[in-house]
Amino acid sequence: MSMQDIAAAMQRAEAALERRPDMGLHDDAPATARWQGGVRVESTHANGTAMLTDMPCELGGSGDRVTPGWLFRAGIASCAATSIVMSAAAEGIALGTLEVRVSSRSDTRGVIGMAGADGHEIYAGPRDMQLQVRIAAEGVSPERLRALAEAGVRRSPIPNATQNATPLALQVEVA
Repeated sequence: MSMQDIAAAMQRAEAALERRPDMGLHDDAPATARWQGGVRVESTHANGTAMLTDMPCELGGSGDRVTPGWLFRAGIASCAATSIVMSAAAEGIALGTLEVRVSSRSDTRGVIGMAGADGHEIYAGPRDMQLQVRIAAEGVSPERLRALAEAGVRRSPIPNATQNATPLALQVEVA
């Protein structure tokens, strides 16, 4: 799809949402994860798309698949890149280069439930994350590209969920 096609689709969506703002709020497609044995998990989408994850050998896995943590980072990077592309299309900017990299630093002791020196359980999530954008467009100033990237990330759902700590309600059904 060309940048013009993306911009046109966004304009149609905006016009529809201006007429019916209630259409903007919707349930997202759920992700369903099923244990496959060991520490292997298959996550599926309702459309049939499936992704297998595993853990490194050091944590009981085979190490031949991506980890759930990597999928999390990939989701953030992919979502940010998509939102930046949409912002560029809306502004009529033809991108030449766009690369989004998300990295983080985690403490494996949290994943296995270890306590720190203070006796409290170590945090299992990433301690910090970095989102780096590499962007270029012929004839567009660095300032405008930087602003475009920042606006795209501001409008990006997955980075927003991490920046604003979206509440997670846990429901457990014992079978």
